[in-house]
Amino acid sequence: MRHGKTFDLEGRSRLLPLVVIFAKAPRPGFVKTRLGLDPTAAASIHSEFVRRTLETVLSLGEQAALELSLDVACTDWAENSIVRTIQPQGDLGVRLYATLRRGLSAGHPNVVILGSDSPTLPVEYVRWLMNSDADVSLGPTLDGGYYGIGCRKIHERMFDGVKWSTSDTRQDTVLALERCGLSPAIGPEWFDIDGPEDLRWLTEAGFEARSNG
Repeated sequence: MRHGKTFDLEGRSRLLPLVVIFAKAPRPGFVKTRLGLDPTAAASIHSEFVRRTLETVLSLGEQAALELSLDVACTDWAENSIVRTIQPQGDLGVRLYATLRRGLSAGHPNVVILGSDSPTLPVEYVRWLMNSDADVSLGPTLDGGYYGIGCRKIHERMFDGVKWSTSDTRQDTVLALERCGLSPAIGPEWFDIDGPEDLRWLTEAGFEARSNG
């Protein structure tokens, strides 16, 4: 017997899918600290990662409602017209669940949340998350995590027991979803940038940071 409630509003108005980017404000010393770079340089590359991710989701045009969800308010990326929100307090699972619930309860048929550590992610991979019919769809990364999650149904315990930022994150999530009775699907794989060993993926992808000037 499963405990807790599965959240799935039947008869929701047919709004567009909601695509949310989870990102941190580019404050030196608070972002990309595991890259081993000078804090200012790390903040700069993080800012570029978010900018590229914004460009990707903005290219969806009228296919989705878009949102940038930040840890704290900031004025960076002001050149992009997008709804901004502040993430709720709590660990990543708490913040993901709260955002997913808010989007589904507002009437969106599917809510996709992307991180900002995969700046070269193809837009087709975002569309896959938007269009998957599974209860929960995960966009896998090479390191055992995921670059994005798309949900049509959620459960209050869907992230119970997940060890975040480890090679077990994705498998832990799949097991938690199955315990909740939610059907998971795994999409196309991509890379994300967490440590200095990952920077080679950017070089191979032809990534170059652009000046803000």
